[in-house]
Order: sequence, then C-alpha cells, then structure tokens
Amino acid sequence: MRLLAGGDEASLAALTALRGGATYVVWDGASPAESYANVYARRLRHTRRKGVETVGLEHTVQRLGEHERPVRLGQVTAADGSWVFMLFLTEDGESLIACTGVRKAVEKPPL
Repeated sequence: MRLLAGGDEASLAALTALRGGATYVVWDGASPAESYANVYARRLRHTRRKGVETVGLEHTVQRLGEHERPVRLGQVTAADGSWVFMLFLTEDGESLIACTGVRKAVEKPPL
C-alpha cells in the first residue's frame, strides 16, 4: 500500500480499491520495460479507439518507455471487479514505476 501513496490518479485509485477489499498479486520475475511499453502503447490505442475508460495509461506508457531496467508486474482487482490496475515495479519490488487502471465492461445477463 505504501508504494501506491505516490499521489497520481491511478495509484490513488488502486490504493482506494485495496482499502475497499480488492485482491492483489505481484508476480515473480521481471521483463524489459521496453516490452511492456510497446504492449501498453498498443492497449492505449485500442482503448481510445473502443472508448474504454482508463486511468494513467498514457503516463504509464511514457514512464515505461523511459525506464531502462527490468520491470516486475503486479495487479490489483477491485472487490466488485469494476476496475483492474496494473502495477509496474522495480525489479526488486521496492518502488513503483507506474500504475494504470482499466474499467472492466459490465457483462449483461443473457436475455
């Protein structure tokens, strides 16, 4: 939780979700930041094209593009499933590089 207290909108939203009972995971291992920057740049274009609500995605792409070391990945899922936040951490997991969130589509029950 301390890593999310940085003050940007996505981090604060993820912190609020955690305080509201969200689940979270931080995976072992790290991958090149450039790889994540490329993937999330595509996701940024896709979400804009589809009108999907995001928070911090553009900032995340920028930060990952500037980061020259491997990145460890984490995820926070809101208790009601409405938002999923991706956390990009330093390889040792001690610092947050960036955080982004995407609003999940509400599934409509079948007719």
